[in-house]
Amino acid sequence: MTNDNQNTTLSKEDKKMLRKVFWRSFAIFGSWNQMRASAIAFVYALLPVINRYYKTKEERIEAMKRHAVYFNITSAIFTFPLGIAASMEKQHAKSKDFDVYSINAIKASLMGPLSGIGDSFFWGTFRVIAAGIGISFAKEGSILGPILFLVLYNIPAIAARYYGTFLGYSLGVKYIKQAYENGIIQIITKAAGILGLMMVGAMIFQVVGISTPLHFTLGGMEYKLQTILDDIFKGLLPLAATFGCFALLRKKVNMNYIMLGIVVLSFALSLIGIL
Repeated sequence: MTNDNQNTTLSKEDKKMLRKVFWRSFAIFGSWNQMRASAIAFVYALLPVINRYYKTKEERIEAMKRHAVYFNITSAIFTFPLGIAASMEKQHAKSKDFDVYSINAIKASLMGPLSGIGDSFFWGTFRVIAAGIGISFAKEGSILGPILFLVLYNIPAIAARYYGTFLGYSLGVKYIKQAYENGIIQIITKAAGILGLMMVGAMIFQVVGISTPLHFTLGGMEYKLQTILDDIFKGLLPLAATFGCFALLRKKVNMNYIMLGIVVLSFALSLIGIL
């Protein structure tokens, strides 16, 4: 392997490691939860990389903790950020001057854009087309209906998952080398962090749906509290609820208690007409 192509050619050991990552990636929804989404699955899939590049128990534990943070993405392209994370962990293991913050910053920045692409292609296009073909056969009583649906959807999904593993790893290695040579790794890390925060903010606005029907009359005119809040700050109530949950998490309150509290509080506030 020459110096010119060492960043694009994978060794047998690399391919063996990445195949393990690929097979482990199928556990993406095996441990999905509201607090960390697919974080545990991400750590599980990345273990072959962590065990290969980190030799001490402390280093491996640190790497696992680093990736045990919220991560959610379309399952078919789950392996692409896995491959990038693998290449960045390799670089970090080789160079202690590597900016370890950039690993999670890049992951967070990829969640939104890649999920948008993945959901559109795999959930919104391939699945619909495969279901339409499968249903047309199933209506005639043919066993080919469910078989065709599974085959037509899973072939492109699994292919994207397999090749995404290798593509992410190869691009990650090349990106890291060029970023350090050009001295722009700090800029990219900061930009990725900002983009990641924007994605999280947009996700809060889209996913957390809280509004109030309260209204009052003043000077003969009726005012709706939700309209006033929207004029002040769009999505103020979802943001306040999110910050409240975040504050409880920082105080080490059990996530299950927080979720139970949300259900009870939502039910109570709905009964009295506040939400």
